[in-house]
Amino acid sequence: MTADYKEGSKNGNTDRIADADLEYIIREEEKLKDKLQDNSYLERFTKDLMLFMSLVKDYYQGNYKDIPYKTISAVVVGLLYILNPIDIIPDFIPIIGYIDDALVITFCLKLVEKDLHKYQSWKKRQTSLKAETETETETETETETETEIKAEKTDDNNTLSDSP
Repeated sequence: MTADYKEGSKNGNTDRIADADLEYIIREEEKLKDKLQDNSYLERFTKDLMLFMSLVKDYYQGNYKDIPYKTISAVVVGLLYILNPIDIIPDFIPIIGYIDDALVITFCLKLVEKDLHKYQSWKKRQTSLKAETETETETETETETETEIKAEKTDDNNTLSDSP
């Protein structure tokens, strides 16, 4: 296996996803957001597609690997299709130009629904853990600062009492 591929994560699966595809998707996140914002036909898929993007990023960075190859593949193929301006029905055709995009998204969502819910739960837990850790760190920092201030006041009082 070369460094240019991510292996499937379950049961020694030798299927691979090209890093270049994952990197392309991640680089094109803003383009996807713009496409969704500018298009009322795809607007209803915004939350799902942003969850797809988050999944791809976490998978690429190695943060989330508990996903079947077929699921990550469907997500990658769906995002690549949406990002590609050349598709079955070109996007520039009024009204019908986004029908194929909507069908591909719907199909991908049906394929990955269970695993996407599992990822979403994992993501929420990670966000909660991160928030708890940040709160604990802030509390520890505040306590340390308070202790330092008390120590400085004690030193100042000792210095004053030592004066004639």
